Amino acid sequence: MSELKEMVNNDKKVHFKFYRDGQLWYSTECGFEFPVPISDIGNATFLCEDRAMLFMRYIRKHLALIEEAKAQGA
Repeated sequence: MSELKEMVNNDKKVHFKFYRDGQLWYSTECGFEFPVPISDIGNATFLCEDRAMLFMRYIRKHLALIEEAKAQGA
């Protein structure tokens, strides 16, 4: 969890990278890339650069997915 906090604290930013297969891909200032499903967006506006804190749930989901994949491969 501390890894997540380090990615979002102190008003850190995320930056839009690309769109693929129904997902917007963003990266944190440290370079961690994560998807935001279009199905979650509704009528919200997603900017090219935004506060990382607003994307915490998507970052958390992707970190968990990565950890699960590592556990299955071990």
